[in-house]
Amino acid sequence: MHRTRRSEDPWGSGRFGPGAGHTARAAPSEHRAAHGRDPAFPGDSVAARRVDRDVSGAVREVLEELLRGRVQDAAALDATFAAEVAARVADFTLNGGKRLRAQFLWWALRACNGGSRPATVNSALRLAAGLELIQTCALVHDDVMDGSPVRRGGPALHVVLGAGRTLPGASDAGVSFGSAAAVLAGDLALCWADDVVADAWDAYPVGAEARTRVRALWQAMRTEMVAGQYLDLHGQVSGSRTVGGAIRIATLKSALYSVERPLALGAALAGADLRTSAALCSAGRCAGIAFQLRDDLLGAFGDPLDTGKPSGEDIRDGKPTYLTAIARARAQASGDRTATALLDASLGDATLSDDGLDRVRGVLEDTGARNVVEAKISRLVAVAHRHLASVPLVPGAQERLRELMAGLAAAPGAGAGRTASGPRRTAFHEEETRWAR
Repeated sequence: MHRTRRSEDPWGSGRFGPGAGHTARAAPSEHRAAHGRDPAFPGDSVAARRVDRDVSGAVREVLEELLRGRVQDAAALDATFAAEVAARVADFTLNGGKRLRAQFLWWALRACNGGSRPATVNSALRLAAGLELIQTCALVHDDVMDGSPVRRGGPALHVVLGAGRTLPGASDAGVSFGSAAAVLAGDLALCWADDVVADAWDAYPVGAEARTRVRALWQAMRTEMVAGQYLDLHGQVSGSRTVGGAIRIATLKSALYSVERPLALGAALAGADLRTSAALCSAGRCAGIAFQLRDDLLGAFGDPLDTGKPSGEDIRDGKPTYLTAIARARAQASGDRTATALLDASLGDATLSDDGLDRVRGVLEDTGARNVVEAKISRLVAVAHRHLASVPLVPGAQERLRELMAGLAAAPGAGAGRTASGPRRTAFHEEETRWAR
């Protein structure tokens, strides 16, 4: 999962929880402040221009309406289930941040000259809401699988749900209950995501071809996400740390799910031709892999205040990252048995001390692996931009996509531009926590 800085409890009482109040609304886009005017696109509709000004806010409005109904449905079934599970899933989804997956979908639609019909705009917003819900599912399940206690700077959902649960003679009752309940919460988010996408066609009909393409993309994305997560787990227990395997996992867990498929969904809704769709997908895959490689670096070297996660967690978990695969390959190639042995002994050691982490970081630096990954990130972003430039796209939207892709891979504190809806910090850091790593 990707990382973000959060100080509030991400599962606390918000719009849908007990004592719910009005949660803070998304800030209006700062693009106007930076550029002095709204972007104009051929074939604009009023609805599309409104979304252009604040993509995140528009998606949030759709989510508020949809989730209100889902939580009410849950309350009709059982008040405890609604308060402890449904409301927490809804609040977490609403507090998602910049919603960059949704932005990739939207700006791909606009780059392909989509948005002239209100039905298409509304369908795009529904699909974007579905992406946010499937992201919630992924984050909740990932924390359970990794045993991670922290999410967005606060306790993970399985920790929240397990707090205070006791059984006579079972000291780990809270842990077991919290993990099982969080799996159900993630499943609920996935159910809601599929419901939202299915309902979009009834509420806002679009052409049969677009519907067929979107359905195929949505189905593929869900399976790819699960496959990537499984391969990540498999790599931890098998100890396999090949460069090719790490890229494969990065592609399935990050590039496809986080960038390429959202771009393809937007292009499909716009009715883009296959050449244009292919160029967007190629750009998205490159940017998405760069996104994952940046997260690999953050997992080893990141500041917990920026990432919202303990530093070195990936090393202790034995994640099969590109960074560690490169380090091991270079250590072996140079005949450095000490470095190779240190990596083999340390990766996956849950009890590794802080001094041990520092020694691993030293190997990552001394083998040149960190520099190799930085260079790879830069090349991938450059190639992504070339793919964007290879087909005719609406210029304003094309530039938004360039900014978003550059922001994905930027190091914390880098001043490499802005996103389409405000200042960019880095690599989904305002919205995403750790998904796709």
